[in-house]
Amino acid sequence: MRIDLGEDEQPEIGLIALIDCIFFLLMFFMVATSFKQKVGEMPMKELPITLPVAQTSLDREDASPPPLTIGVDKEGKLYLDGNKVTVQDLHDRLRLEAASNPHRPIRIDGDEMARYQNIVHVLDLCQFEGFTHISMHTRQ
Repeated sequence: MRIDLGEDEQPEIGLIALIDCIFFLLMFFMVATSFKQKVGEMPMKELPITLPVAQTSLDREDASPPPLTIGVDKEGKLYLDGNKVTVQDLHDRLRLEAASNPHRPIRIDGDEMARYQNIVHVLDLCQFEGFTHISMHTRQ
């Protein structure tokens, strides 16, 4: 004799919970791979530039006049042959030097923490006055 206990329910797989787990795993791997970088690789938000240190230097022992040294410190202050000057003083001195000796070499001593714009401004002043022998001083 058979006893009827009601309708037999078929077992179901909980699709909502399964979809949540799959979605969670998908998001986890998407986020984990977006932050992954190669070891030693610079982030692309900034330029991959470190200021150079020269391995060799050229020692010139010819009869050319000594270079006019322009210094730029990390705050952007200018120095001409070791003396602090303003931008206008530097411009006036460069104009006088260009009138007397336009082939005189110029050496820019820039601090490694100086803003690039400050160095470019000094280069612009030198090129405006017609100087073409401009070099950057580095450390060995």
